[in-house]
Amino acid sequence: MTFVYVAGIPVEIPDGATVLDALRAAGLDPATLCHDDRLTPRGSCRICLVAADHRVVAACTTPVREGMVIDPEDAHARAAAHGALELIVSELPPRALGIAASQSELVRLCERMGVHGGEFGGAAREGEGIDDSNPYITLDRDLCIACGRCVSMCSEVQGTFALELSGRGFDTVVVPGDGGPWAQSPCVSCGGCVDTCPTGALTETHAAGRTATATTTTTCGYCGVGCTLDVHTDTGGIVSVTPNRDAPVNRGHACVKGRFAHGFIESGDRLTQPLIRSAGRGSPLRTATWEEALSVVAGELTRIRDLHGGSAIGMICSARATNEENYLAQKIARTVLGTNNIDNCSRLCHAPTAAGLTASFGLAGGTNSLDDLEHADCILVAGANPTEAHPVVGARITHRVLAGARLIVIDPRRTGLAEIASVHLGGRPGSNVAVFNGLARVLLDEGMADLEYLGARTGGLAELIELLEDYPPERVAEISGVSVQSLRTAARLFGRAEHPVILYGLGVTEHAHGTDGVRTLANLALLRGTVGTPGGCGVLPLRGQNNVQGASDMGALPDVLPGYQRVSDPGVRQRFTREWGISPPERPGLRIPAMFGAALDGSLRALYVIGEDLVTSDPDSHHVRAALDACDFVVSQDLFLSRTAELADVVLPAAAFLEKDGTFVNFERRFQRVRPALAPPPGVRSDFAILNGLAAAMGVDPRCPTPAAALAECARLTPVFGGISHARLDEEGSLQWPCPDRGHPGTPTLYLNGFATADGRAALAARPYLPPGEEPDREYPFVLVTGRRLVHYNSGSMTRRTPNIELLSAETVDLAPDDAAALGISDGDPVEIRSRRGRMVLPARLTTQMAPGQVFTAFHFPLARTNELTSSRTDSVTDCPEYKVTAVALGAAHDLAP
Repeated sequence: MTFVYVAGIPVEIPDGATVLDALRAAGLDPATLCHDDRLTPRGSCRICLVAADHRVVAACTTPVREGMVIDPEDAHARAAAHGALELIVSELPPRALGIAASQSELVRLCERMGVHGGEFGGAAREGEGIDDSNPYITLDRDLCIACGRCVSMCSEVQGTFALELSGRGFDTVVVPGDGGPWAQSPCVSCGGCVDTCPTGALTETHAAGRTATATTTTTCGYCGVGCTLDVHTDTGGIVSVTPNRDAPVNRGHACVKGRFAHGFIESGDRLTQPLIRSAGRGSPLRTATWEEALSVVAGELTRIRDLHGGSAIGMICSARATNEENYLAQKIARTVLGTNNIDNCSRLCHAPTAAGLTASFGLAGGTNSLDDLEHADCILVAGANPTEAHPVVGARITHRVLAGARLIVIDPRRTGLAEIASVHLGGRPGSNVAVFNGLARVLLDEGMADLEYLGARTGGLAELIELLEDYPPERVAEISGVSVQSLRTAARLFGRAEHPVILYGLGVTEHAHGTDGVRTLANLALLRGTVGTPGGCGVLPLRGQNNVQGASDMGALPDVLPGYQRVSDPGVRQRFTREWGISPPERPGLRIPAMFGAALDGSLRALYVIGEDLVTSDPDSHHVRAALDACDFVVSQDLFLSRTAELADVVLPAAAFLEKDGTFVNFERRFQRVRPALAPPPGVRSDFAILNGLAAAMGVDPRCPTPAAALAECARLTPVFGGISHARLDEEGSLQWPCPDRGHPGTPTLYLNGFATADGRAALAARPYLPPGEEPDREYPFVLVTGRRLVHYNSGSMTRRTPNIELLSAETVDLAPDDAAALGISDGDPVEIRSRRGRMVLPARLTTQMAPGQVFTAFHFPLARTNELTSSRTDSVTDCPEYKVTAVALGAAHDLAP
């Protein structure tokens, strides 16, 4: 620590601190303009001038030294700072000081320092022009003071490097990209530049002329990162959404979806009334009252349950719903409908994560917190493209790489992170297990495994060593296409790092052997001893949707109750029976794919779908539609009339996350509050209210009157959540499970005191490589890989109803230039993609991101019916679909027969 004197008062501050830090430590609020605590200090504005040891210095860039004497009231420094501000203002048009103080840091500073205009008589900048080509961000060059904050935000926090300062002297202004229109620059529309701009040169377009009168802090409802957002509203609705500066995960940053894509809330085609079919299947949907609609649902479900038993009913919950809604849904399914046929969309993405991490470590969640990334010196990213699918995580990874961490990317595509990686292992789709085994073999062969840790804390090493005899780098290269040298280099980077971390995504799980992929990837962390150790960075699965972790945590699964407690365990059922008054069924229920099969064979008669568009998002859409058609009764509960809702017998209008009360759990097991910033539109109800209304219509009181009460009940029944409540979260911000009691602080790092397995040891997995469920052949010679685009999300039902549609208006099929040339296809040409199950036509996008023989597309747009092509092959352990490997044929649209 260093001792300094501020205005005569002794102050103790950490070594390496600045004079600005010392002033703040003394309780002062020094004036700054070019400074942002999130960015590297620049010292360019000279507003923070003070005297230090009798010299005038910039407080933000001057380091303290032992015994330094700091005078914040020095007359020379104050006069110089005042003059610097006057000089800045003299170059701006008069309207710069006419902006509301709440919206301009410069205006607030001028009011504080008594500056009312420029005193230097220079020609004020005017007429430099407005760039509003980006749908969300407006650049007014006349108001730019070249402070550089936006440039630093883009490079240091976001890692995009889309902005730079251009010009000389007072003509210097910020420019996007190469100086052309903003919309044509590499900008990813994260909004960070708007957040940090102190003058109003960069503003949010749709907030112009509006002043927020209320702010609600909530959790983002898009991906699984769990960003904390401040939603600013007025009487007309949402004015803007900004990232919370004190957030534990995003730390004042956001992406284009969380920050800007909220316009769907006001979309004119939102469902606002229940819809029913008056004359049964085949008749048109018509509007109905809530009483009528719930009466129909209650009557049909009661009839089917009483006639065919509870096992004839299935319920599919939603990762977009809150924990409390998922808890109530599974409770009603088990106690009112009498069925364990309950599942959620984790079945389609991270079910192998839950199964694999539980088998390896004992619990169905990531081992560490994202903050541990900050001391990682080697980052292994497998089967994930976080710069697009989890942009805030992608930005933090980029930040670490720029700071010197080594990066290994394992992905068939040359993604944005692969471009900056030390090593990119571009293996063939479906070859993960071989690659992970090859890395493990090199770690062991070259003495980079922590044998002491392995002997004390793991089991299965002998079996793994025996299996790895079959996976020398040369054989792995034959299977995967990864070069021997690249494999060895990656293993050595990971093996020699002091603090390696693993992050992975759906490119590991969505395979026919996805659980094996998770387990063999977990082997790498165990071989290095990075799980359950102080300073260890562990394994972090990047969950796809906002609450896909929480939906499973809450027991929206066919074989477990909340907290992953086995429904087949008599002791567990007894405890739930005492609380619920009714015993949950003993036999595990059906998973989503099995529900479709049961519908087709007539044993499943009714399906209740909450917030999921099965026809769009599940594989082999023709099979899904046939299953829905086979059901006697289908309910869809959603924001919009989706392709699934179009097939339903009753459609119930549900609230969006910005209109809800409850909690989500993010990918690091972190419970966070969800608070309503808006009331739902008239006629719309939350999923929680709908489920309670259904139970009442069936003559049952589920005794969960509020979301807070539902979470409290869950905590009483679930030891790992025992200390979590709305009240604690409101007070403390967030808690990571396990959190067994009210005095427990939560568990950022798992397994420090042993693994949650029967013997307390982690289990190494000896898993052989097995080929994917579907492989290319002469008729279908290409492999289709599916995924996400940056500006859209899942089926696109939310993002397509926002100005994000201006940033990406249609889907493409991405393919390698060499493949396109061989097929006679140019960029933008219509391409027919055909699989064994279906076909679609999309424009071509030629990109070097793709390896020859592979193509990529997403399913965000109605015309891109990607899942009519994908395979119904599933993971052998969890039934997670094999979205990442589909054999397809390609050709110019007029060359292939339909």
